[in-house]
Amino acid sequence: MNAPLKLTLKSPQDTAEIATRLGGALQPGDTVLLEGSIGSGKTHFARALIQSTLMKPEDVPSPTYTLVQVYETQIGEIWHSDLYRLASVEEIEELGLVDAFDTSICLIEWPEKLGPLSPQSALLVHFATDPDDQDTRQVSLTWSDPKWSTRLEMIQ
Repeated sequence: MNAPLKLTLKSPQDTAEIATRLGGALQPGDTVLLEGSIGSGKTHFARALIQSTLMKPEDVPSPTYTLVQVYETQIGEIWHSDLYRLASVEEIEELGLVDAFDTSICLIEWPEKLGPLSPQSALLVHFATDPDDQDTRQVSLTWSDPKWSTRLEMIQ
């Protein structure tokens, strides 16, 4: 695991800007795991990233109840998943998410639910709310796949 890239994002706009930059670096087969407590910015980040890659603007709802939303974008198919309500690894397999890891860009909220299905090559983005400023997020990006070292240079 590489040393984390740590960012302080002072506003929702800062979060959207970093998400847009990361979106420009993604390719089919990439998985981004979005980790953090409820309200920490995971969905805002995913929504901004997806919207930045769409050919035509469209609504990007949270997949909390649908579990998976799929988007056709300029960079390939993006699967946005929220695994919060899932109880077992078998439910994840039923969604088709494991196959999407190989062919699509996957943004996964609540990635701890993946258990052993979590891709080893994924980028982990951890969000934490600053206790002294509810608009500020401390974001830490970690990875083991060397491809992320080069790609993350463009988001700093």
